[in-house]
Amino acid sequence: MKSVTVIGCGIIGLTTAIKLQEKGFRVTIIAKEPFDRTLSSKVGAIWFPFEIQPKERANKWSALTYQEYQLDKNEGNGVSFIPFITAYNNTSNTDWIKLLPSGTVRKALPEELPKGIDAAHISIVPLAEPHLYLPYLFNRFVDNGGIFKMQKIASLKEASTLNSLVINCTGLGAKDLCNDENLQPMRGQILRCKKMDISSCADSTKKGALSYVINRSEDCIIGGTDYENDWNTNVEINDTNLIIDRLIQAGLSKESPEIIEEMVGLRPKRSCVRFDFDEKYTNVFHNYGHGGAGFTVAWGCAIELAEMVDLKLK
Repeated sequence: MKSVTVIGCGIIGLTTAIKLQEKGFRVTIIAKEPFDRTLSSKVGAIWFPFEIQPKERANKWSALTYQEYQLDKNEGNGVSFIPFITAYNNTSNTDWIKLLPSGTVRKALPEELPKGIDAAHISIVPLAEPHLYLPYLFNRFVDNGGIFKMQKIASLKEASTLNSLVINCTGLGAKDLCNDENLQPMRGQILRCKKMDISSCADSTKKGALSYVINRSEDCIIGGTDYENDWNTNVEINDTNLIIDRLIQAGLSKESPEIIEEMVGLRPKRSCVRFDFDEKYTNVFHNYGHGGAGFTVAWGCAIELAEMVDLKLK
């Protein structure tokens, strides 16, 4: 049986590992932390192509991922499809709406727009709640014969010795692992609150003023921030107040939400996703730099990657 090692246990690593298993590979995941301590465990995880390039490939990956969620919608695994209002302007990437199934997207009516938003689409999109979906994926990986090892990999040279084929899904960790100056953190702070009777929506049209609400089965995620090249992982009260103020100013709520938890994560932003074999260590394939769209493109990347490496070994 063909053997491969995947480095990283977030949404990118887990989906990559599963698709490789489906191609007949024996897969080992090596990661410095378990899935419930990754960035993927701290996000709203709604399908929305946010801060990811190149646009054409991201749209393709997003469409494939949407289809995979349709197949993966099972009770208890955290996948559902919900209406989502997404603001846009003349600089926004709206090509992704053309890839949605017929009848699942339309322009929002004026009375449906939150304050401060001039135009938006309302689409039916996948939501994958991390506290349910990540353990489901991990168990699926293990049930398929996968092996998980906790280990920190210090260099790309060390990574290349792990197996005859190695997939690098380390997210922001690839900055040190690969000495990648193109990769930068985009700091996101979010509030996990008690459920609210408001629409799920996002406004990413104002740089540095990202705002969104994601109503989930048992709670509500309110965000956020999109501070580039910011390594601060501490919760900042000023950002908490800013997030709440935007919520109220948009007319989505008349009062402050009841906060359960405040979280900070660093998104792996890059000028474009690194999705290729390493030039020096030619047995290493890189799959990182997905910005704020990890859950949106993960399955699409995994499908294309598995097909590429399978063909390479034939």
